[in-house]
Amino acid sequence: MSAPAVYLAAFQPLQALAKQQVFRPEQVCSALAKIFSVDLSEVGLLRLEGRTLSFLFPLELRTSGFIPLSSSALAAETAQSMKAKFFNNFARVRHDSIFEVVAAGVKVNSALRTIQKLMSAPIMRDGACLGVIQVCRKGFNPEAAGPDFDAEQLARLEQAGIQIGKLMHEQKMSPSAVESGIIVF
Repeated sequence: MSAPAVYLAAFQPLQALAKQQVFRPEQVCSALAKIFSVDLSEVGLLRLEGRTLSFLFPLELRTSGFIPLSSSALAAETAQSMKAKFFNNFARVRHDSIFEVVAAGVKVNSALRTIQKLMSAPIMRDGACLGVIQVCRKGFNPEAAGPDFDAEQLARLEQAGIQIGKLMHEQKMSPSAVESGIIVF
């Protein structure tokens, strides 16, 4: 299979969602988890609502509050700059950990796994940011979290952000269309 064919094949899980009449944010995140070979608990989806970002996934964070665009959170920075970034030393990057603690959720040997590596990309449509997607690798340390993210994976996440933006736009995924986690269009 040629490189472009392999690249396009990676996005089949997201393309399949475009054929559905109803989809849930966790389905989008499940597709991303497959694309990047991470656990579902290592994917986040946030929607931009005015000057704040709200979690659509993980579900545990939907009621935990919002992230103001004026904050120093990486998700806010991603939405403001509309540029994707990755950090293979995220545990050492200064960041708010309140959401991370809730999102980590998995206890192994009584210790909480933390985000060691993270990619963040805007969800884009027609030059506008509609939200942010984040993919991370969790572990007790960077080595246990798995391989580093690279520029090719970041480019894939940016492309996924464009495809998700298209889904959000075409499927009329808007604050008024979201009811009980089901996106109706």
